[in-house]
Amino acid sequence: MGRKKKLLLNTVSGISLQITTVICGFILPRYTLSYFGSSVNGLVNSITKFLSLITLLDMGVGAVIQSALYKPLAKKDNEQISKIIKSAKKFFRRLAYIFIGYIAVLCFVFPTVINSEYEPWFSASLLVIIAISNLAQYLFGITNELLLNADQKTYIQTSLQICTIMLNTVLAVVLMKNGASIQTVKLASASVFVLRPLFQSIYVSKKYKLNKSIEITEEPIKQKWNGFAQHMATVVYEYADIAALTMFSTLKNVSVYSVYNLVVFGVRMLIMTAINGLESLFGNMFANKETKKLNRAFNTFEFAIHTVVTIVFTTAGLALVPFILIYTKNVTDTNYENCMLATIMCLAYACGCLKLPYNTIIKAAGHFKQTQNGAFIAAGLTVVTTVICVLKFGLAGAAVGTLVGMFFHTCYFVWYLRKNILKRSAKFFVKYCILDILCAAASVFATKKLVTFSNSNYLSWGFCALKTSLIVTAATALISLIFNGKQIKELVRPAKTN
Repeated sequence: MGRKKKLLLNTVSGISLQITTVICGFILPRYTLSYFGSSVNGLVNSITKFLSLITLLDMGVGAVIQSALYKPLAKKDNEQISKIIKSAKKFFRRLAYIFIGYIAVLCFVFPTVINSEYEPWFSASLLVIIAISNLAQYLFGITNELLLNADQKTYIQTSLQICTIMLNTVLAVVLMKNGASIQTVKLASASVFVLRPLFQSIYVSKKYKLNKSIEITEEPIKQKWNGFAQHMATVVYEYADIAALTMFSTLKNVSVYSVYNLVVFGVRMLIMTAINGLESLFGNMFANKETKKLNRAFNTFEFAIHTVVTIVFTTAGLALVPFILIYTKNVTDTNYENCMLATIMCLAYACGCLKLPYNTIIKAAGHFKQTQNGAFIAAGLTVVTTVICVLKFGLAGAAVGTLVGMFFHTCYFVWYLRKNILKRSAKFFVKYCILDILCAAASVFATKKLVTFSNSNYLSWGFCALKTSLIVTAATALISLIFNGKQIKELVRPAKTN
């Protein structure tokens, strides 16, 4: 199967996965709010964030392992692939022991640091059950998932993930309607999510000739601890908001923040999942030393990301609060209307998406050790800013901390790429950012005159959101043609010659 076909399958399956995740992600919290209330919803979200250390298995060391697999896969070196997979499994077993210890500590510490009306055993039991679900998803299938991703077969594991997410949603809703406790609902989820790694294992064993008894004389995975350290910093700066609110605010505020985050994070993940196959494509180009193709592909990628992020997050920023008001219409135990929170959160995640082209190239090149200091600084800035702003401004302050961290990290990646990999001038990034702001401002002005959102139902909101997105797209396209016409022509010309 060729690169283009794999990329198409990865993109389609990735978008389908994120649409499924967003839809099911809206359904489950809504039922949780209806059947258990805002406090339990806030508790579940706090626990999930505190357990996000498990993502180190996927995006920290996992990124290093995936990078190490590009060259042997391109050369069809089964011996080296087997060594990398065996070393990876050994490393993940060690991380699993660390994670189990972390869970044990959290069971005692977490109930004492949260501002909750529930008994410690209630919080601790829920924490253990959600931890089992996370461990089942990541520990047993992570190496197979990374192998499929590196071989540009992301569509295999994303298709399996779509099935398990849908099954979990149906099962959870049925259990809640029949009066099951939150612990029972989450335990059922854990049993569903173990199916994906099971089927991945069956597929890999049939399609790849891995030597499970191969001897490892030299470490085949370089920089794995650098990837671990760097992603630990990333986890800190991406989840400092919920942690700060949990410790210095109330569970109801955590619930409000989580509902807004659910929408905006879903939009971000839609963009990230759509480009998921590009890292393995760039990694393959690096392995085969296709410099010209890589630079041309990056030019297209960078321009497309800025355009898409501007359209998507400007639309989200304008439509978010009206949607939240409909989504929480019958929830009366706290106020979910917060325009400032919506605006800052959209800015923060838009900024996080703008770093994707630069971060993708850096990971494809395997520059983990070289860029870990930037991640540490971003984490430190985020924690300090978040704590200060939460204490002073509450909910909106948590989003400010996220914005500061993501803005710094994006600028750092632009600088590093210019100095060390593609030698690409930062003026392109600055120009695109100025145009992004101009497009967003023009869109806000235009929609203010032409669109008035209705909070009555989803259908009327959807009509207004569609109208808003068309106006934003038209404004962005017009401004891009005026100020970026030459770049558009340069991108179109190569496509015509291929």
